[in-house]
Amino acid sequence: MYRIRLAATTAIGIVIGAVLFNTGAALADMPVIDVTSIAKETGILDVLNAINTVNTAINNGIQDFNKAIGLNTFGDTNTLLREGFTQNANYSKAQIGAQEQIADASNTAMSQFQLGIRDAQIRDEQAPSPTACASLDGGVGAQSAAINSFGLYQTLAQVHDLRGEAGPNMPSYYGSGQATASNASNHLALYCDANDSAAGICPNGVSAKPDADQQFLSLFNTGTYPDQASVVAAKDYAINLIEPIAPGALRGDQLASIAGQEAAMRRRSFNARMSLAQSIVDQQIAMQTASVPLTTTQQQFLNDMGLPAEQNGSLLQVMQIEAERRTSDVNWSAMMAAATPAAVNREIANELAELIYIAFQNYKLALQHATISATQLAQTTERDFMPTVRMPAPNMAASN
Repeated sequence: MYRIRLAATTAIGIVIGAVLFNTGAALADMPVIDVTSIAKETGILDVLNAINTVNTAINNGIQDFNKAIGLNTFGDTNTLLREGFTQNANYSKAQIGAQEQIADASNTAMSQFQLGIRDAQIRDEQAPSPTACASLDGGVGAQSAAINSFGLYQTLAQVHDLRGEAGPNMPSYYGSGQATASNASNHLALYCDANDSAAGICPNGVSAKPDADQQFLSLFNTGTYPDQASVVAAKDYAINLIEPIAPGALRGDQLASIAGQEAAMRRRSFNARMSLAQSIVDQQIAMQTASVPLTTTQQQFLNDMGLPAEQNGSLLQVMQIEAERRTSDVNWSAMMAAATPAAVNREIANELAELIYIAFQNYKLALQHATISATQLAQTTERDFMPTVRMPAPNMAASN
């Protein structure tokens, strides 16, 4: 009931108020004014107006620039900027292309350069150097000289062996007296000295080589005998050194008796020992006899050392030059200083080969020295074995 009364009272109040105050009806489309919003919009309009003012100034400046350069002369600014940017891009592309070409050319040139270096290395490793050719020429010359020297040694040894054995057509074939006369005649004909000439026994006066048949320099001198007379002088010195007078030959009935047979046996032993001694000296003569042409390098070395220039050389001189030019020759040192590693290795190999050759020659010489030592031992033993008292022959029965 109370709620109904309250609602009725409210409704009555509304009606009374409407009648008393006579209020107009409310319209929804009437304008609403917001002062704050109006202020904000006014600020935005100011900013826009400022931007328009700046834009207008820029456009005016561009128009002035266009008027200055002329629109019909180079085009408008946009066109100029576009063309400028395009040109810069073209420059950049051209620069990149040029750099690529430079890199390609550099790589090609470097490849050619490296190829040339490799070709030079192959050439140096495969092509012989001047030092290698000189060493080979010297080695071939030494071997040729060794062969020729051995042939001369055989000839000298055979002649001296026949002389010592008192063979036919030799001075001692008819006795030691004839051998003595032959030796003296040879000395007076080739080696007369002042004393011999003063005694009036020299047919041609003092000889060109006085007493050369008894001087050691006749055997060893410059390494190569300069002429045939020097070879003969060395041979005669060797004869006077080893066996100046060979014993007379045992011939005829001397060899038929028992005593003659024993004498022949002792003579053979004597001849064998003399042959050994004479052969050692004959080898030295043959090694110093000119037997091979000297190479240009060897002749130049002799000239640089102030020695007589010779066209031909002996085995001893060739080996001497090949050894000494590697220690004192300026030209060889200069070539080795400028040589490639491959050339130096070849030179080392050639020197090792020469050392092997010399070592083998020393080995052969050692064998000869061993033979001489064995001969001396045998002779000493034989001498010590001689009985001090002669023993009578044993008395033996026929059945024994």
